[in-house]
Amino acid sequence: MKVSDLMTTAVVSVTPDMDLKEAASLLVEKRISGVPVVDHSNEVVGVLSEADILVKAGGTAARHGLLRWFVEPDLGLEDKIRAETVAEAMSAPAVTIAPTRPVYEAARLMVTENVNRLPVVENGVLTGILTRADVVRAFTRSDEEITDEIKGEILRRTFWLEPGRVTTSVVHGHVTLEGEVETEADAQVLPTLVARVPGVVSVEAELQPRVTVSS
Repeated sequence: MKVSDLMTTAVVSVTPDMDLKEAASLLVEKRISGVPVVDHSNEVVGVLSEADILVKAGGTAARHGLLRWFVEPDLGLEDKIRAETVAEAMSAPAVTIAPTRPVYEAARLMVTENVNRLPVVENGVLTGILTRADVVRAFTRSDEEITDEIKGEILRRTFWLEPGRVTTSVVHGHVTLEGEVETEADAQVLPTLVARVPGVVSVEAELQPRVTVSS
């Protein structure tokens, strides 16, 4: 499953020069927690989230007496506190992903970069958005949908295996693979790729290589 299969194409976005209060009203109106920030060419230049606005809403904490000698000001934070426009409050550069990338890669990026959404871009231009909720929904897919992806995308299109060479059983997301693959390397890689399919909980594999390398 690729990012393009899950992303939303009707994307709400804002421009860098938009008033911050106006952008905050847009988030409330659309019931969303963040938006991509795009320039006149629809290229992504940043992301504005509720967290960015919370910094502004929280204001600055005054530092008095000896405390100011020991605490260095967070210049980025202070800039956000003074922000009046989207450009001054947004997080940049934006963490983005291409529509052709696999969903597991998007999930990993969200975790490592601690972001809730990924603008989807092609040649820098915004084409969609993928959220954590989208990825979670993909994880709830039925056993039948998971089986279809394993057979179609992995066994046939990736490993070029004839139907019946490897049998696939999926029960509540637990996958069992049995059969013959071409090489020992295929026997090791196949379960790893299957484990990355959205909705898969575990993988058990009994795979025999047709070609073995003698030591």
